[in-house]
Amino acid sequence: MKYLMWLLKAAIFFTLFAFALNNQQAVSVYFFFGTLWQAPLVLVVLIAFTAGLALGILVMMPRWWKKRRNAHLNASHGHTTVTDNPSTFHHGI
Repeated sequence: MKYLMWLLKAAIFFTLFAFALNNQQAVSVYFFFGTLWQAPLVLVVLIAFTAGLALGILVMMPRWWKKRRNAHLNASHGHTTVTDNPSTFHHGI
């Protein structure tokens, strides 16, 4: 199983490496007031992915903190919560 995981990681790495090699042409990103930035396409895609990931984590942080604080408060007061009951799950934002 260990070798299968290494093989999967190698396949993912070489796929991303081939993607990077095939997308080296320069692209122009236009900002406000005529500001222009030129960079390789793979760099622009990587930055956009990283920015989206960071924004998603930042948006989720208050919810994670609230759940952690509630779990800590419930544990310190000896309360137990039933998490197997589907009616206790909150859906949506």
